[in-house]
Amino acid sequence: MRRRSLLAAGLAGPAALLGGLEDALASMPDPTGSSAPLDGRLAVARAHFDAGRHDKLLASLPGLLADAHHVARTREPLPLARLSAAYSLASQVLTKIGRYEQSRLSADRATVYADWSGSPLVAAAAARELSIVLRHQDQPVSAQRHILDAVSKVEETGLRTDAQAAAYAQMLCTTSYTAARAGDRDQATAMIHAATLAARALPQEAPTGRLFPITPAAVDLYAVGVHWALGDAGAALEAGRRLRTEQFPTAERKGRMHTDLARAWWQWVKPEQTAAELLAAVRVSPAEVRDRPAIRNIVTGLRTRHAQVPGVRALVAAVGKGTP
Repeated sequence: MRRRSLLAAGLAGPAALLGGLEDALASMPDPTGSSAPLDGRLAVARAHFDAGRHDKLLASLPGLLADAHHVARTREPLPLARLSAAYSLASQVLTKIGRYEQSRLSADRATVYADWSGSPLVAAAAARELSIVLRHQDQPVSAQRHILDAVSKVEETGLRTDAQAAAYAQMLCTTSYTAARAGDRDQATAMIHAATLAARALPQEAPTGRLFPITPAAVDLYAVGVHWALGDAGAALEAGRRLRTEQFPTAERKGRMHTDLARAWWQWVKPEQTAAELLAAVRVSPAEVRDRPAIRNIVTGLRTRHAQVPGVRALVAAVGKGTP
C-alpha cells in the first residue's frame, strides 16, 4: 500500500498547478503587467520544459498566455507567432502529463494563431502538437492526415534554409512515429528512413533557439520509438545501441532516451534492464518517469510483478519521492 501511495503522490505537484492553466484556457485572465520581453519569457518557459520542471512551467503558463494574448491583439504576424508558440508549449507539457483534453484545446488554438501569423514553421510546430494529441486520443487516421499535410506545407518552402530543413526532418520523424502507432509499418519505416537522410546535413548540435532542434542523434532516438511502436523490441534496441546521453543537450531529451530504451526492454520482458534504464532516466530528469502516465505504468508493472529484481525498489522509492 505504501508503495502504491508513493507512486500516486508523484503527480501531485503538476496536478495541483493545473487549475490555473485550466482556468486560463476557459477564460483568459487579465495581463500581468510584466515588463519582461515575451521572447525572453518564452525562452524561460521552454527551458523549464527542457529541464523537466513541469511544475514551474505550469505555474508560468497562465500569465504568459494572458500577456501574449494582450500583445497579439494588434494581429501583427510576430505577436501572433509568439502566441501560437505559447499554446504549442502548453499543449506539449499537457500531453506529457497525460491531460489530453486540455492539450487538444491548446493545440487547436496554436494552429489558429499560427495560420494567422503566416509563418510556415510556426504552423508546422502547431500542427505537430495537434497530430500528437490526436494520436493520444486514439484518432490515428486524423493524426496521420494532419501531419502529412503539415509535411507537405514545410516541403513547399523549398527547404532553402537550415531551419526549414530541420523542420522537415522533424516532421518526417513525427510522421513516422504516428504511422507506427497506427500500425502502418510501410509508411513508418519509409518515413524514418527519409528522416535519417534529411538529417545527414544537419549539425550534431542544433543552434540555440532553433524552433526544431533536431539532430542526427535525435532521429536515431525516434527510430527507437518507431520500432518499439511496431512491436519490434530487438530493432528498437539496435537503433539505440550507439546513443549516449552526451548527444542530447537537455535533461528532457536525455531522460527520453532512457525511457524509450526502457520501453523496448520492457517489451522484450527484460525487467532488470528496464529498471536500470528508468533509474538512469530518474537521475537526469525525474519528471520523465514521475509525470508520464505510460512510464509510471511500467514502474507499477515492475513493482507488482518484479519487486525483487535489482533496481526496482530504488526506482519505486525515487519516483515516489520525486527527485532522488
